[in-house]
Amino acid sequence: MINIGSYEERVKNFDWSIAEKELDYTQGDVINIGWYCSDRICQQGKGDKLALIWENAMGVEKRYTFDEVRRASNTIGAHLREIGVEAEDRVCLFMDKIPELYLGFVGILKTGAIAQPLFSAFGDESLHVRLDNAKTKVIMTQRKHVGKVRKILEKMPYLEHIIIVDHDGKKPLKERESVFSLNDREWIDDFDIHPTKAESPSVLHYTSGTTGQPKGVKHVHYSLISQYLTTKWVLDLQEDDIYWCTADPGWVTGTSYGIIGPWSLGITQCVLDKGFSAENWYSFIEKNRVSMWYSAPTAIRSLMKAGDEVIKKYDMSCLRHMASVGEPLNSEAVIWAEKVFNMPFYDTYWQTETGSMMICNYPGMKVKPGSMGKPFPGITGTVVDIETFEEINEPGKVGLIAFKPDWPAMMRTYWDNEETYQSKFVKGWYLPGDRSSIDKEGYFWFTGRDDDVINTGGHLVSPFEVESALLEHEAVAESAVVSKPDDVNMEVVKAFITLKPGFEANADLELKIMNFIRKKLSPLAMPQDVEYVEKLPKTRSGKIMRRLLKAQEWGEEIGDTSTLEDD
Repeated sequence: MINIGSYEERVKNFDWSIAEKELDYTQGDVINIGWYCSDRICQQGKGDKLALIWENAMGVEKRYTFDEVRRASNTIGAHLREIGVEAEDRVCLFMDKIPELYLGFVGILKTGAIAQPLFSAFGDESLHVRLDNAKTKVIMTQRKHVGKVRKILEKMPYLEHIIIVDHDGKKPLKERESVFSLNDREWIDDFDIHPTKAESPSVLHYTSGTTGQPKGVKHVHYSLISQYLTTKWVLDLQEDDIYWCTADPGWVTGTSYGIIGPWSLGITQCVLDKGFSAENWYSFIEKNRVSMWYSAPTAIRSLMKAGDEVIKKYDMSCLRHMASVGEPLNSEAVIWAEKVFNMPFYDTYWQTETGSMMICNYPGMKVKPGSMGKPFPGITGTVVDIETFEEINEPGKVGLIAFKPDWPAMMRTYWDNEETYQSKFVKGWYLPGDRSSIDKEGYFWFTGRDDDVINTGGHLVSPFEVESALLEHEAVAESAVVSKPDDVNMEVVKAFITLKPGFEANADLELKIMNFIRKKLSPLAMPQDVEYVEKLPKTRSGKIMRRLLKAQEWGEEIGDTSTLEDD
């Protein structure tokens, strides 16, 4: 039986108190995410249940029960207290997807400090910008990454401690550095968890916009209410599930749904700390009998590119539910999944600032390939006019996505940047910066970022729509569409394309692709220029960075590139 039951009934009778009651939380009580993700599960008699299955690139595997998560996080929390960490101090996690990253996240929250997860692939300057903005007190890292911290240490007098979790003793420690290894510690059974309340800050995630410095999105412990219930109803996690969220906790999906959601429900989850390949992923699913899989469209398209034959080498019968997050899920990917897995990927829409899922496709509800779905129960979502910000009631008309700001996981501010935070609200709506239409049945259809929409000759063209059409061409593996300057139309469509194996980049193919789009969409949507590339620039969370390509075409500064994936 699916957890959400009837979507329509849930919408009619919804109140966030549903989650509060299930979590035994009463308004005004102490609420600490770290405790809910470990101690509470143990108190329910599930201490011996497997919480984490971890595997690295060498095939080394580690397993932790919920009781081991509880005691390991207690031990980390106690060490942080010993070195002077207090409530609301910022503690950065700067590591690969090793167990200490997940255990450390829980331990930090238990102390009342604020967890600040950052991608381990950040360079020293990108790291400095974020640590400097937060005035981070402690950073937990690995010996392979500590060199980046050393490079910027003189500029960070506020950074009091650099904790290396895997120091092997071969090289001497330097200024402010210390060693902490769970392997060398006696794990603590009892720990005095800080009595955080609903509005106590919990997590600080950094997000890069199209302009300006990265912004620190501040979340609070009450976000658990949204994260718990959306995990249960959208991801449909059941007691005996083996769950795999492919996101790195440096990205909000990796914390909201890669730690908090599953562990607050007492669910076993997997982590693969290994480079992407179709074989690696399918083998991991088969080996661990993964039943619920939460991934990203870019990864799904990469699997599509690898072909259908490779899937036949592995037993995927364990999968019962799959979902996607990070960017719009093309209809082709949904249809492909139904063909090869006998089930669709369920698209989910949300962002760092919302903290939890907002518009989703739900088990038991009809999936319209290419649609974002409908708002989560309790979320008031609509589209508003781009100029007046008044609600649009005309089906199919494009406007700005807008939400009433009253859900538990919503960000409380941008760190040290209240002015930018307030600018996200207009006429009582929170505006995430995306455009969409709503059809007659209430399904949302994404058309693009507000600043990505191409105005060519007064006609609006959605990059996402063109990209989706391009993916239907037999030669196209991936695509990114941006505007380029034009003397007549002000701007026209340009497509960056990676080709599937067996196709050769030439003028003849370019003409065929242009005409394909012309026929499929319209002459206005047809790319006036096609550039073949070996790969597209992406963030580590898998989003194609259109803005870098657009800046290149317009001769603009490319801005912050710290979230760009490794070459």
